[in-house]
Amino acid sequence: MRKILLFSVCLLLGLILSQALPTFLGADNFATAKPTLDFLLYTCLAFIMINVGREFELDKSRWKSYTADYFIAMATAAAPWLMICIYYMWLLPGDMFTSWDAWKENLLLSRFAAPTSAGILFTMLANAGLKNSWIYQKTRVLAIFDDLDTILLMIPLQIFMIGWKWQLGVVAIVVFVCLYLAWTKLDKYRMSQDWSSILGYATVLVFLCQGLLVITEQVFGHDGAIHIEVLLPAFVLGMVMKTRHSTSRTDESVATIISYLFMFLVGLSAPLFVGVDFSATAGDSLIGQVGAMSWGEIALHVAVVTALSNIGKMVPMFFYRDKSLTERLALSIGMFTRGEVGAGIIFVSLGYGLGGPLLAISLLTILSNLILTGGFVMIVKHLAIKADNKVAA
Repeated sequence: MRKILLFSVCLLLGLILSQALPTFLGADNFATAKPTLDFLLYTCLAFIMINVGREFELDKSRWKSYTADYFIAMATAAAPWLMICIYYMWLLPGDMFTSWDAWKENLLLSRFAAPTSAGILFTMLANAGLKNSWIYQKTRVLAIFDDLDTILLMIPLQIFMIGWKWQLGVVAIVVFVCLYLAWTKLDKYRMSQDWSSILGYATVLVFLCQGLLVITEQVFGHDGAIHIEVLLPAFVLGMVMKTRHSTSRTDESVATIISYLFMFLVGLSAPLFVGVDFSATAGDSLIGQVGAMSWGEIALHVAVVTALSNIGKMVPMFFYRDKSLTERLALSIGMFTRGEVGAGIIFVSLGYGLGGPLLAISLLTILSNLILTGGFVMIVKHLAIKADNKVAA
């Protein structure tokens, strides 16, 4: 309980500072520091995902069950995405419901609700004492698969927005190479796995991904940059390492500290939303034509979208019928957490000029889910204990 509270405190502290520091330091100074903060954030994420990959075990003889898991994860990602997209279309002027241009903008923006935050989720569930439970093991599979599904689907969504570009083909090739290595080289390579080595691997991966982004941005411009998400390569690197479950107390302590830092940096990476006139960010986007909203109206829509995004994550309730309803409910609630991948989609949307109140609603929905994350994990822990007690009885 203490660790979960500390995670929540780190997150909230980061959120508060994300709104205060640009004013205190000055927008230009904060913008100068932002690349360094982002590098630290992605390094922490890569460190966490390498460790998750190290613990990820696949029985290749049961590949059909993983296929079923993937389609369940895909449905779990699609349900909130499509529900929110339709809701956003309903908020637009009536004559836009049949506009493909409006639909494609909303399909991109609404995708923020699809991915579960793997890094945050695994860290908090493990520290809640659920690491050996079926709920943790299955949540780990589904969360990684729905993040993967989101990364894959972003390619056609970006093609809808800008047309085909060879850079998106590069991203697709990297993703499929990672999947190939994960399947064919699973648990094969003996590598040093103390905390300093894993942190070194994470740093190198982030340096490569961010370096590729910076170089291609310099050569081809912002729209032509190649952006490889570090989440998948880091996870695959952990998978191909020869499994070593034993860890020292120092390794565990450092991993915990890095998890705290990750939560703080997630909060700190939130875009400025206090004192921002979102109606002025609409630009030429069609979804910006929803019109100006008061903060009260935005708060109401945030509540609705938050509810829809989490109701959509209840898909696993209808599967895994060999498990109790309590366990399936815990699994579904565990998928509620949102974070770095969903926020990344918001940043991508900003890059395409999407704005207005719908952007504010999307951003604040992610923030509300982040704030509620500690509560979600406590509910999952309570349901897990309840399920265990029923089995014991």
